[in-house]
Parts: sequence; C-alpha cells; structure tokens
Amino acid sequence: MSHSHTPHSHSHSGAGHSHDEPGAMSFPEKMARLLEHWIAHNEDHAASYRDWAGKAGENHIPEAKALLEEAAEMTGRISEKFERAAGIVKKI
Repeated sequence: MSHSHTPHSHSHSGAGHSHDEPGAMSFPEKMARLLEHWIAHNEDHAASYRDWAGKAGENHIPEAKALLEEAAEMTGRISEKFERAAGIVKKI
C-alpha cells in the first residue's frame, strides 16, 4: 500500500551548518517553525481523513466512516497542542 501526501516541501538544505554562525536560528525559532510545519501537515491529513470518511459513508461502510471522522478530530486536538506549544515557544 502506498502513502502519499498533498504536495509540500521537506527541504533540508543547509544540513550540516553550524549553529554558531551569526544569524543562525535560535532553538525557540526552530521549534516554532517545526511546530507550524506539523500543524499544517496535520491539517492536510485531517482533510484527507474527512474526505475518506465521506467516501466510506457513500460506500455504506459506516463503521469506517465513524473511525476516520474520529481520527480527524483527534488530529485536530493534536494540532491544538502544537499551537499551544508554539505560543509558549514564541514568547521565549
């Protein structure tokens, strides 16, 4: 079974760079950026879960529909945690 995502970039250019360089991102900046990425990534996944929940419903598989809808809700709650963490990190 294959796994695909809505097109988005996972660029890792600059790998191996020194964190001692002037202008290098601080840990809180990096963490905030990573959390923002995870939030967007989760939103993409939740949308896909909802889409497939609808398809499961159309194909008379209500149990799968309910589970996928629940997974989408859980993903939203995870994103809320990430948003709270990002808010804390951005205050540093």
